[in-house]
Amino acid sequence: MVVNATRWTVRDLDVMPDDWGWKRYEIIDGELFVTRAPHVRHQDTGSNIYFELTLWSRRTKLGRASEAPGLVFTESDAVIPDVVWASNEKRENGIDEAGHFTTAPELVVEILSAGSKNEQRDREAKLKLYSLYGVQEYWIASWRLKTVEVYRRQDAQLRLVATLTLADQLTSPMLPGFECAIANVFQ
Repeated sequence: MVVNATRWTVRDLDVMPDDWGWKRYEIIDGELFVTRAPHVRHQDTGSNIYFELTLWSRRTKLGRASEAPGLVFTESDAVIPDVVWASNEKRENGIDEAGHFTTAPELVVEILSAGSKNEQRDREAKLKLYSLYGVQEYWIASWRLKTVEVYRRQDAQLRLVATLTLADQLTSPMLPGFECAIANVFQ
């Protein structure tokens, strides 16, 4: 039995210290996760993915990529992924006045941070969260291993369909004509 278990909500984030540049506060199923600013290679990897998605989006005009946006699904489920891509419709109808997504973007990207707890959060808790709220595709990038795991929605769940390495090309049936060399993600 857990005594005095705290269930965090997005309202609690309003009273957190104003150090958003150094710490990231996320809530998954009422549990608070606090992480430090990531390694510069983590940030470079996210920026490279954002860049590739932005180039494709400018050509197709089908949507836009965003870096580190807030996703507020419920009062007790609010996270800040590294990169998302959302269609024009999702951007038009799924963003609140504070600029947070309130509906799932089609694509979410997380870059793994060091530490087993961080990896477990991205591979298990966030995978479950994104699956629950309807994300269509989830990429987990490891700048240390230089791999990208691709999860796609199948039978109402996100399932691993590929683990890509430096020799591979990243594509998506959801993003017609999008192609990115994995080597470019980690340069």
